[in-house]
Amino acid sequence: MNAASLIQALRDRFPHAVQAAHSYRGDATVLIGRESLLEVARTLKEDPAFQMSFLMDLTAVDFSAYGKKRSPAFFAHSGVAVKPSPEIPDEEPWPGPPAPARFVVVCHLFSLPLKHRLRIEIPVEEADAEVDSLTSVWASANWLEREVWDMFGIRFHGHPNLKRILMYDEFVGHPLRKDYPVNKRQPLIGPIN
Repeated sequence: MNAASLIQALRDRFPHAVQAAHSYRGDATVLIGRESLLEVARTLKEDPAFQMSFLMDLTAVDFSAYGKKRSPAFFAHSGVAVKPSPEIPDEEPWPGPPAPARFVVVCHLFSLPLKHRLRIEIPVEEADAEVDSLTSVWASANWLEREVWDMFGIRFHGHPNLKRILMYDEFVGHPLRKDYPVNKRQPLIGPIN
């Protein structure tokens, strides 16, 4: 199933859930509301038409600083920085972040038997930064959701053990949020040598 037909199949199956969709450079992406996440996820895994048996990744993006400060674009290849070529037009421009949500939870799915991929994006407001846990659908979501909680502060309702996984328990804040102070000092833990 190609990206366009995968998106259309999801729109047909979940007209209430799919808020937007695009195929950026051949990768199918659907934006769904968080209230439909578990229903869509179960169907994607169990339905023979989709068979998304592999949760490749689950992460988040903080778009709070997007578009506020330009950074120089470059590509790194073999350790050499190369500026993008103006002669190569982007025939499929990225539509940009889903406004006005600050965060987006991103799930990358793959069907091992059918060999197609899908990216699901779930917009999350800062004031209510919580989505349903996908651990009941894909067990591998357990540690991935813990990482998102630790780094971004997004909670996962129904997660069996939502606690820090990379930072220590006394760490204050969530370091991948764009407003986290880069030079913030954290409390020392353990004996001082």
